[in-house]
Amino acid sequence: MHPLAKLDLQFVWHPFTQMRDWLQREPIVIARGKGAVLWDVHNKEYLDANASIWTNLHGHCQPQINAAIRRQLGRIEHSSALGLANEPASTLAARLIHAAETGGQGDESPKARGGAKEKDSNKRPGAPLARVFYSDNGSTAVEVALKLAYEFARRAGFSKKPKFLSLQGAYHGDTVGAVSVGHIDLFHKAYAGLVFQTDKVMAPYCYRCPFNRARPERGDARDYRQCRWECLDVVEKTFARQTKKGNPYAAFVVEPLIQGAAGMIPQPAGWLGRVAEITRSHRSLLIADEVMTGFGRAGFPEGWTPSSNPPRPAPLFAVQHEGVRPDMMAIAKGLTGGYLPMAATLTTQAIFDQFLGGYEEFKTFFHGHTYTANQLASVAALASMDLLHGAASIQARQRIQRGMKSHARELWMLPQVGDIRQVGLVLGVELVKDWTKRETFPLAERAGMRVCEAMARRGVLSRPIGNVLLIMPPYCTTAKQLRIMFTVLHDAIAETFPE
Repeated sequence: MHPLAKLDLQFVWHPFTQMRDWLQREPIVIARGKGAVLWDVHNKEYLDANASIWTNLHGHCQPQINAAIRRQLGRIEHSSALGLANEPASTLAARLIHAAETGGQGDESPKARGGAKEKDSNKRPGAPLARVFYSDNGSTAVEVALKLAYEFARRAGFSKKPKFLSLQGAYHGDTVGAVSVGHIDLFHKAYAGLVFQTDKVMAPYCYRCPFNRARPERGDARDYRQCRWECLDVVEKTFARQTKKGNPYAAFVVEPLIQGAAGMIPQPAGWLGRVAEITRSHRSLLIADEVMTGFGRAGFPEGWTPSSNPPRPAPLFAVQHEGVRPDMMAIAKGLTGGYLPMAATLTTQAIFDQFLGGYEEFKTFFHGHTYTANQLASVAALASMDLLHGAASIQARQRIQRGMKSHARELWMLPQVGDIRQVGLVLGVELVKDWTKRETFPLAERAGMRVCEAMARRGVLSRPIGNVLLIMPPYCTTAKQLRIMFTVLHDAIAETFPE
């Protein structure tokens, strides 16, 4: 066993890992990476098929991001954002707001773009995002959004006891507030005594929806579903019940287009836009958790082309696929291209204005993080955004999105494949005992984990969510590498479940 593996087994406690199982074998110890390839300490080569848990956008050791960090190291690495500003974070904030509002590149200020400040400070529908609050990771970005929404609802007079709504199976992070709006018992039940109560509403899980009357087919369940959008009726009724109590929800928290840790559950086209309308009709805020889906991961809408007149910017966020403008957006993971921990919560001027006042009024937003607006992370994020807006990255993302859809068709011949669902550059494969009945594997059987272990033996790294297998490659993945990922996935499933 390698000495570093021994050190890990002796001292390290890994997240979301059953450590008794972990301690039984030598772990893979990663030593270096280049592009979509990783090497361990034994010099074995692996393809990074889940972008190092959904964060690495452009590949490992990306030259432009490396150079940007080196340049910044010659100036300053970090200074506090409590009472001080800095160049990279200020520039990045403007770029983020512009990208969220248009999808495009640019660094002009909201003021230069024509008045992000609203005439009515309590205005809700369609208000542009105008302010950026930095934090450290996806959990804290959501935590910030919840605190802002809670206090905004009280100060604006919408609710004396603000309450939140989120989706069944929701996962928004592991801090106490983020856990409170999460609804995965396996992750959250143990902390029931720590969290505050929130409500949940059914997710549009077409493959297992009780309202879907279609028999299982060999295709994405969203394409052959038979329903009358009853899931939206449930959302409307849930909002209406809370509004009738005289205490409308402060906010509805949702991952747009696809829920990640819930099992890569995609939303049928049109669901997000209609849910946004319902949310606003009940005077609630819409919080978009784009921690996973942001920065191009949601791909391109059907028929998107940059050659339209006028030219259409490449969408960087999932909400842009359905023309939805959230009141707050939480971003992290791919923000720095997978290099450094950084997150942000984007919000409207109306919400920001509720925290303005004289010093003696103490209307300050009393929340912060030591490394907020860190310069090294900021320049990494700026370099990543330059790459995202480049023609080469846009073309590569389009190619990978098409390639994933094409390769996935070959998986339908495997009887253990129940559903294949893709949103952009995210693909989930749900394993079942019997596809004709949608019969699930008990989690104790470790069906997904066993397949991923077989993939690792073949040189492809991924990590399942229960019985759902994931392919989420870096944007630098070549056509050959993508084909290998899917071939290995196919063969690993076949090996794990022989006829």
